[in-house]
Amino acid sequence: MSRLEGRVIIVTGGGQGIGRAYCQRLAQDGASVVVADIDGAKAESVARELNQLELEALALPTDVADVASTERMAQATIDRFGRIDGLVNNAAMFQRPAVMRAPFEDIPVDEWDRVMAVNVRGVFLCSRAVTPQMKRQGYGKIVNISSGTVYSGTPRFAHYVTSKAGVIGFTRVLAKELGEYNITVNAVAPGLTQSLEDMDEATFQQFEQRSLNRAIKRVQTPQDLVGTISFLCSSDSDFITGQTLVVDGGVALN
Repeated sequence: MSRLEGRVIIVTGGGQGIGRAYCQRLAQDGASVVVADIDGAKAESVARELNQLELEALALPTDVADVASTERMAQATIDRFGRIDGLVNNAAMFQRPAVMRAPFEDIPVDEWDRVMAVNVRGVFLCSRAVTPQMKRQGYGKIVNISSGTVYSGTPRFAHYVTSKAGVIGFTRVLAKELGEYNITVNAVAPGLTQSLEDMDEATFQQFEQRSLNRAIKRVQTPQDLVGTISFLCSSDSDFITGQTLVVDGGVALN
């Protein structure tokens, strides 16, 4: 039997980049995957790819920063599959031009608020939306995607780093609050990851240069993360909660 056979797992931001890779791996491991993304067309594309491989997937346009949208996401999942076994809170604002790189005093207040709305409020709202069903089941897995930048204190990126530190704090609180319901809550902190298939040569060279700081000296790809996500969504991690697993090839050594 596949590791995730019979499980229903929602992946926010699943329509593109690393989220797409999460959806692919979870489906390959036997899960029915809900591809939730603010870009409905991209969500549909990923779900269609999986369906063509005879893997179960449902696309749902979802704005993680909107209360009603996250509640619709949870209800549509229940209506289709009857349960929610896992949630991967992957949706985030990260790449330029959506998120600028600048000294903290130069970051526009409205951009700070937008980053917090997606990266922190979104994790809160999506977790709140799925928790009632997980409580009814007496089981569930919530995996929150943080970032290795929390440990490095990456400069000129204050709003993003702060938001991802907030994800770790929220993970710890939620683990304590939901443990009695047999719901585990963990975080994953990826290192700098090549998430774009069409990355230009100059950018790739920058990634290669920065990989020299790793114990494993190569560029990190989404495939370096998917096994960890599958593990944390599976019964193999049933007694692990409130933890942050750093997957960065050996940059932050704890």
